[in-house]
Amino acid sequence: MKRAGRLFLAAVMMAALLPVIPARAAEPHVLVATLTGVINPITDTYVSTAVDRAVQGHDTALIIAMDTPGGLDTSMRDIIKKMLGAQVPVVIFVSPSGARAASAGMYITEAADLAVMAPGTNIGSAHPVSIGGSNPAPSASPSASGQSAATDIEDQKIENDAAAYARALATLHHHNADWVEKAVRQSINAPADEAVTLGVVDFESRDLDTLLNDLDGRQVVKGGHTYTLQTAHAAVDRYNLGGFDQFLQAVADPNLVYLLFLLAIIGIGFWVTHPGLVIPGVVGVIAGILAALSLFNLPINIAGVILILLAILLFIVDLKAVTHGVLTTGGIIAMTLGGLLLIDTGFLSEAVNIPLLLFTVLVIAGIFLFILRKVIAARRQPYATGEESMIGAAGTVREPLDPKGMVFVNGALWQASSLGGTIPAGTAVRVIKVDGLRLQVEPLSIRESTDVPGEPAAST
Repeated sequence: MKRAGRLFLAAVMMAALLPVIPARAAEPHVLVATLTGVINPITDTYVSTAVDRAVQGHDTALIIAMDTPGGLDTSMRDIIKKMLGAQVPVVIFVSPSGARAASAGMYITEAADLAVMAPGTNIGSAHPVSIGGSNPAPSASPSASGQSAATDIEDQKIENDAAAYARALATLHHHNADWVEKAVRQSINAPADEAVTLGVVDFESRDLDTLLNDLDGRQVVKGGHTYTLQTAHAAVDRYNLGGFDQFLQAVADPNLVYLLFLLAIIGIGFWVTHPGLVIPGVVGVIAGILAALSLFNLPINIAGVILILLAILLFIVDLKAVTHGVLTTGGIIAMTLGGLLLIDTGFLSEAVNIPLLLFTVLVIAGIFLFILRKVIAARRQPYATGEESMIGAAGTVREPLDPKGMVFVNGALWQASSLGGTIPAGTAVRVIKVDGLRLQVEPLSIRESTDVPGEPAAST
């Protein structure tokens, strides 16, 4: 009986808990991610993982708090594709106050199912950047045919492609496509309140708590499904970028990668040619590891890597071969082109900064030209080995030369003879000829004889 009573009590308790379990499982959740800094493959992977987490967790929405100056075109497009294909509403919240959605950030904002901005934020400045980071002049207004006034056909193609992509994203979510196109062609900006008035974004919210209340009850039609957001009382789950990923994002900068790559090549090369110097090798290896981590996370152009390696090779070969600087000139050209082509950033982000590129090329070329000048000067010097090294050497008479005797030259005693006249002991002399093991010498002048190596000054 006691056992039956215990079983009955357990059954009653389970029956009482059953309604609670589904209720807790049905509680709405919101996943909040933070997208800050430059858009690159690190942030691309981060956003992709955040979308997958939100879908797998059946969250009512994914909110991405964003503050970015822009970034790589390839990473931006991957993020947008992931957002558009996600089976969960994606909300871009340009926040906190003072944040911006510039360049690639504007495209991502327009690709969101709901675009929201905090007070004191701005959006825009999405004009394409040409190779090396130089901006072609934004057109004053698009022409009737949709073509910009840019004179270069390549710049026109890039600008028109960027403008069409921005219009497509804005039209997809019923935003102001005309203003978005101007942000591309004319690089205009708008603060949060003006962006709402113009229809560039959906609305303005002060902070995350306010945003959750403002989103509640809104409907999002996506992929043939209608999602009703339940955010007012939703549990907030946060997904932040990991510490190692934050480090990778910090070093995944084209300018830093370029400098690390050069430092690795120079440091390791110097260590190989001078094995006794360990510090350059250690510095080069560390720089090489950091450069490799960055290059693995950036869209590198193999042609740029090959050109930089070729430039260093040309510099080194010119020190060995007699080309009088021809190979060094070729190395300067190869390094400049290699730096420009090293990182394939697309049209929305700068590659290696041109002033930085020119500065590093001039410094490295200047060092090699200085070394090359010394090498050429050394090659022009006559060889001085064996007997030839004795010509012009100074010494002192140990036994009077009348006309033969002994002289002390280069740390050794030699048989010597004078060309004419007697030379007393202690006189400073100079070797003018070597005949086997016998030297022919002549007296030095008083001025020249005042400091003969290895001997006291001659007396007068």
